[in-house]
Amino acid sequence: MRHSFLPVCFAALSTLIVQPHHIHAQQRPNIVLINIDDLGYGDVSPFGSTANSTPHLAKMASEGCLLTSHYAAPVCSPSRASMMTGCYPKRALPIKHVFFPASATGLHPDEVTIAEVLKTAGYATGCIGKWHLGDQHQFLPRQQGFDYYFGIPYSNDMGNGLDGSKSNPGTPLPNRKSVKIPHDYPDDGLRGAAQPPLPLLENNTVIEAVDAEGQTTITARYAEKARRFISDHKDQPFFLYLPHTAVHFPLYPGLEFRGKSGNGLFSDWVSEVDWAVGEILNAISENELDRNTLVIFTSDNGGANRHGANNTPLRGQKGQTLEGGVRVPTIVRWPGVVPAGTRSNSITSHMDWLPTFAQLAGTKAPIERKIDGVNIWAVIRGSDATTAPRSSFHYFRGHQLQAVRHNAWKLHLKSGELYNLLTDIGESENVAALHPEVVAELRNMAEQMDADLGIERLGPGCRPLGRVTRAVPLIDHDGTFRNLPATN
Repeated sequence: MRHSFLPVCFAALSTLIVQPHHIHAQQRPNIVLINIDDLGYGDVSPFGSTANSTPHLAKMASEGCLLTSHYAAPVCSPSRASMMTGCYPKRALPIKHVFFPASATGLHPDEVTIAEVLKTAGYATGCIGKWHLGDQHQFLPRQQGFDYYFGIPYSNDMGNGLDGSKSNPGTPLPNRKSVKIPHDYPDDGLRGAAQPPLPLLENNTVIEAVDAEGQTTITARYAEKARRFISDHKDQPFFLYLPHTAVHFPLYPGLEFRGKSGNGLFSDWVSEVDWAVGEILNAISENELDRNTLVIFTSDNGGANRHGANNTPLRGQKGQTLEGGVRVPTIVRWPGVVPAGTRSNSITSHMDWLPTFAQLAGTKAPIERKIDGVNIWAVIRGSDATTAPRSSFHYFRGHQLQAVRHNAWKLHLKSGELYNLLTDIGESENVAALHPEVVAELRNMAEQMDADLGIERLGPGCRPLGRVTRAVPLIDHDGTFRNLPATN
């Protein structure tokens, strides 16, 4: 590929130059990765929100670095697969949408997760929250490198509607007496009214069917379990992955927060998320771990506008490859190491966490399989503003490659629209006619990807899904809990 437009783009992409911050060889940081569900780019104050009060996140941002050009995938399961494996979602999880309860497929057990990488460096590993990479036993967190799991294994709207999983608090529940259960479950699981009760797991054990009251308490319960995990492992390096159920529809803020924001249920729940972040930061401080703990706050995809999210100033929303569907608000904090009050507009992504964490832990990313992530530590610490580790990003929606970015330029493949994201973050002015050479270069990038992961088809670089012969719900439709094996 020619690079006729590189100099101006790299200059514009440069991050704030600060003095390098070095890590002692023996200082392997604790890592806390907080992943919110369906939080929009403009839903927290560090990214411009005036509607939602997020003082803990504002403080976190003042003490750390904002990543303002950080990418996820458009929807839940692919985004989480990318985060866990360091790959484009289509490489590690080639599905068209997301998993549903009792799916016969999931993240393949042979995939190497962040947790498995960090365990080789002696880390304790915990996952508290929404998993969404398969709900059959071999796909659950305990079988993917996590020592401990507590959470709802998929989205909070994937339960029995009679228990409140299909409607917000105060909305009438569905009026039906029975549900017709299919004899053969689809590969990706049960949908709609056929979904069984919503399960809450601790490790591999179903401990509760989550009803409306349970949804109301879930954010606080996650926060308490996270605090306990931090305290229990304060004397060894740990990795805590905290993928919140909030703020996915249905909107269930805790009673203490409901009605307090003055801006509806969504804003109420954002306020509770901010409180929960404060609980994590307090736990780190109380255990005297501030100087040795890296905390990351991010979202799994863009916000869903119809449920109250705000992606301003981006165009688009969850489910789309417009920036509003995939560019997510991301904050990184490590006092004394990550420069306080900084920001970077360099291209970063969820698949970059795995190689970055591996370096910080003194271990290596998988070498027996291809990953797409790059080490972005230089961006986060602000020590090298001129050589961004990632200059491109491919926007997949399911099996389809829909757009390509290189430095400032983003091309939507179907429409042929070209945008300069450094001057037009909202994708409002199509400049394809003014830059035919850039359009040609980006189409060439897409063709190169076609030989690997495919533009429409499944390319040779796509790895297989995990699969079970017959999937079963974690809770039967009659309310019976399934007994899963207790250990790995």
